[in-house]
Amino acid sequence: MRWADLDLLGHVNNVVYVDYLQEARVDMLRAHGRGEPTHTDELAEGVVVVRHEVTYVSPLEFGYRPVRIESWVTQVRAATFTIAYEIFHDLPDGNRRVYARANTVLTPYVFADERPRRITPEERESLSVFFEPAEPREPGPTPRMPTVRPENAAHYPVQVRFSDVDVYRHVNNVKYFEYLQESRISMNSRLWKGLDPISIVVAQTDVDYRQPIVFRPEAYDAWSWLSRVGQRSATIDSLMQDGGTVLARARVTIVFFDPQTGRSIEPAQEYLDRMRELQPA
Repeated sequence: MRWADLDLLGHVNNVVYVDYLQEARVDMLRAHGRGEPTHTDELAEGVVVVRHEVTYVSPLEFGYRPVRIESWVTQVRAATFTIAYEIFHDLPDGNRRVYARANTVLTPYVFADERPRRITPEERESLSVFFEPAEPREPGPTPRMPTVRPENAAHYPVQVRFSDVDVYRHVNNVKYFEYLQESRISMNSRLWKGLDPISIVVAQTDVDYRQPIVFRPEAYDAWSWLSRVGQRSATIDSLMQDGGTVLARARVTIVFFDPQTGRSIEPAQEYLDRMRELQPA
């Protein structure tokens, strides 16, 4: 952990978790694979992220003891593979304190042609070293990601910085979480203008990556709106667009939080009232 990873609450910022996952994923494929180095190297670097699902279990505070990350492959399909992660500290009693669990869907990518490709038999064999099938999920409806923004969605212009771009001239997948955070903070600051500050933590973030974002002078558009408002939590849906083209879709669950007790709270009714006024009909 780095001191710069912390947010205003003294917790590792939710965006930084995704950076940790990226480091763990690349290390797993480059340093711990078997077989020809080219197979694992290509899967470490020559891929794009299709989807992230991150569940934030408990706050991670700064410390000099490194946080640990376990990662493994849960699914390999024709052109995608899924990596699962757990971020944790080992405890003296032999248990572990978990801070986050996540899944990342990736696809091999031909950057020269800007197109995905199928996984080769050699790559499939190299991934089998890390394979551990996912536990069956509880049956139920699959949450639908946002597709159309409502008229009252809050707009935030996303200006890509040169440092946001990776070696393939695409905005790195971690930066999307940062753009979503900036959009969310901008919306909430306008929504609760005039009210006392209130603490919020992120409980869940799901992002679908649809089209690459590239560096350019013109800003992109981030649209955010409240799709659900509960007593202690709310859901914010977002679309990142370039004109009418959807670049990414996201759903973020936020929780009202008391930094003194470390627990969720019910905010004053005026906060909830303002949020419900902005919910789509």
